[in-house]
Amino acid sequence: MSEASQIRRIVTCHDSGGQGTIQSDAVLQWADIPVVQGGRAAPIWRTLDSLPTNDNNSSEDGGQRSLDPSINIGLVPSNGSNCSATELAPGAVTPMHRTSSLDYDILVHGQVVLLMEDGTERLLDTPGDTVVMKGALHAWKNPSETTWARWVTVLLSAEPVQVNGNVLAPALGE
Repeated sequence: MSEASQIRRIVTCHDSGGQGTIQSDAVLQWADIPVVQGGRAAPIWRTLDSLPTNDNNSSEDGGQRSLDPSINIGLVPSNGSNCSATELAPGAVTPMHRTSSLDYDILVHGQVVLLMEDGTERLLDTPGDTVVMKGALHAWKNPSETTWARWVTVLLSAEPVQVNGNVLAPALGE
């Protein structure tokens, strides 16, 4: 068993009324990697129905590519991915927002509270705590009075969420 802490995964979804909420909140289980002596893995999330990317052997700096602010509130392209680090000052709160994407949000420093549309809140306070965001309306809050929060997000373009035949478009609130 390693000295590292457990990895917690929070998965979001939508209720029958279309509000973003929490689907599950659990500690991941580790499994030995047969081909790596002393190695183990904890699968966080996988999608098996589309891709691949066309970015192999490109000399272009992907971090310098521009995102269109009119698409997915400027956070994720309509057909691609965005891997970025986010920092939130002590006491800061983001606006409620939704993108047509599947996001992996991984806490690396500090604490952050996930605020869901239905009022549900989850505190992420251990590096490695992970949220799988499936197009739900949400916000982030740094509950600390002194420490910045930092997380890394991988956003993958996705079809817009549909609930009861209603399309939930990307949104940026106040």
